[in-house]
Amino acid sequence: MKVMIRKDSAGHFTVYVPRKDLEERITHRDNPALWGGVVTLGNGWRLALPDMPDDTRLPITVEARKLEE
Repeated sequence: MKVMIRKDSAGHFTVYVPRKDLEERITHRDNPALWGGVVTLGNGWRLALPDMPDDTRLPITVEARKLEE
């Protein structure tokens, strides 16, 4: 699924899912660099993010895979 990742004004990463009109904060990430790991959203969803360079500019739209909860 396509998701947009950005940083909010407080410096927290958020994910926006356009098809669901859902915006949630990333509450946990397996990889400190964010990319190439699994993140957990505030609503409990787990998403696998693609490998990308650590210095990737935000906001960015990427293809993420939703994992079973």
